[in-house]
Amino acid sequence: MTDKPRESTLAERLDGLFHRSRPGGRRWTNNEVAHKIKEEHPHVRVSGAYLSALRTGSREHPSQELLSAVAEFFGVSPAYFVDPDHAERVDAQLAGLEALRQAGVRGVALRAVGLQQDSLEAITTMLDQVRKLQGLPPVEG
Repeated sequence: MTDKPRESTLAERLDGLFHRSRPGGRRWTNNEVAHKIKEEHPHVRVSGAYLSALRTGSREHPSQELLSAVAEFFGVSPAYFVDPDHAERVDAQLAGLEALRQAGVRGVALRAVGLQQDSLEAITTMLDQVRKLQGLPPVEG
């Protein structure tokens, strides 16, 4: 018998999106998200209380319309909520973005956008040397 990692539930995935999405450095509230979804999709039935119940797992099986609207709001595919492989890939990408935000390197990345390949390689070499001088491990990839 092999030990497979436990799949995350809808509640865990939804709650994770709330924790990772930070407009202006703070987290969205259930009521704010419900309000924004209603603005964009007036026909979708949603409330802050219902989102809270979905996030805690006390309610399950939301409508496909609501899942699609929530996915759109958070900028993920609706498959995020139903496909474990897709959710794992998205979670890895979101974790990488969070690491960039927390590490304070966003400004460095923004400054690198649009530079020619040889300039990017020179900057990468410099960063590798600084990491080495500070005793940090090399970056793979």
